[in-house]
Amino acid sequence: MSRHKLINQLKLKNPTLQISELEDVIDSFCKSLEKALISGYNIELRGFGTFFVKKIKEKYSARNPKTGEIIYVPEKNKVRFKASKKLKKIINE
Repeated sequence: MSRHKLINQLKLKNPTLQISELEDVIDSFCKSLEKALISGYNIELRGFGTFFVKKIKEKYSARNPKTGEIIYVPEKNKVRFKASKKLKKIINE
């Protein structure tokens, strides 16, 4: 679902709120998620899932698939999401 569609869905459920207010809510929610993940916190949304940061180890002997050249891949952080049992159950029904 795109950001625009999400805002429209929220507008249907909350007709008293303006679209600009809904955009501000989504922006502040996303910024809060970013700040928490940068700070090293896990974000748990009950009934939905957990966002967390996972460190990916550096690789000294990775290959470029196009040229076959051996390259170095530095250590990096990736955001991961683990769905809750409730969400998994809803999706699989």
